[in-house]
Amino acid sequence: MRRFLSAFVFLCISIHSFSTFAQSDVIDQVKETIKAGSAKELTKYLNQTVDVTLDGSVQSYSKAQAEFVFRDFFKQHPPSEFSIIHQGSSKGGQPFAIGQFKSGSETYRVFMKIKVINNQQLVHEISFAKE
Repeated sequence: MRRFLSAFVFLCISIHSFSTFAQSDVIDQVKETIKAGSAKELTKYLNQTVDVTLDGSVQSYSKAQAEFVFRDFFKQHPPSEFSIIHQGSSKGGQPFAIGQFKSGSETYRVFMKIKVINNQQLVHEISFAKE
């Protein structure tokens, strides 16, 4: 019984660790694409439809439309710096990340919600709010 309990605890910890690793891996990849200002690379990590908020305006876009929106955004606001300042999961287990995007003298708070779609973690919602 003790051996079974030890194996069960190990399995639970392993699953949680893998989930956390996968979550941070997706967030790290998205972080690098935003840092580079690459709309094309960013779309690799977006859900088929994504809610995008730019300066308070919320729109739902297809992945292809979102690429054009982010291409324009990065053209108007070329990234000088981007970092993740917090990441975690909601009480329901939905991963999220909060970052800070800088372009010239402008600073934006970035919020991302991640969803698991067909065993793949994808950005479902992303927001850039001017600070």
